[in-house]
Amino acid sequence: MTIAVSPQALPALVLNADYRPLSYYPLSLWSWQDAIKAVFLDRVNIIAEYDHSVCSPSFSMKLPSVVSLKTYIQPTRNPAFTRFNVFLRDKFECQYCGDHDDLTFDHVIPRAHGGETTWQNVVAACSPCNLRKGSKLPKQAGMFPHQKPYAPTVQDLHNNGRLFPPNYLHESWMDYLYWDSELQP
Repeated sequence: MTIAVSPQALPALVLNADYRPLSYYPLSLWSWQDAIKAVFLDRVNIIAEYDHSVCSPSFSMKLPSVVSLKTYIQPTRNPAFTRFNVFLRDKFECQYCGDHDDLTFDHVIPRAHGGETTWQNVVAACSPCNLRKGSKLPKQAGMFPHQKPYAPTVQDLHNNGRLFPPNYLHESWMDYLYWDSELQP
């Protein structure tokens, strides 16, 4: 799965005040218009620029390609329990067959059997597997998730998000996207 980012759109990578992206997936990007507005409102520092400029009769400015917030935003400790975050935790993969298409989510212990809609009981599943399992327990259906469902940390989601880079990454962004990754010898 890729996110379409047009190089012609000239988006700005948005970093927190500690120079880490606000999010990896979706990648924290602002339109060039929002980036310039934030510059004029003195909310960001420009870290890198494109070769393109915007001009008015009395002013010219290169478009920012990387900006950092002046005020640090504390990342949430516990990610929201959303369909998107379940898919991201499970790497956009059916936990029964490994397919990446037509994803929905499945209650491992079905609600009909008292299962709850929680991190610990919901997994990504393709529609065919979800229909095949139905309201059966895993043992009855002979279907067990590849990974036991769990409540991910923000770091888990960031790490998984790095596996799905957008289809366009400007060269000025590279030093800020993976700088906290472990280096290989």
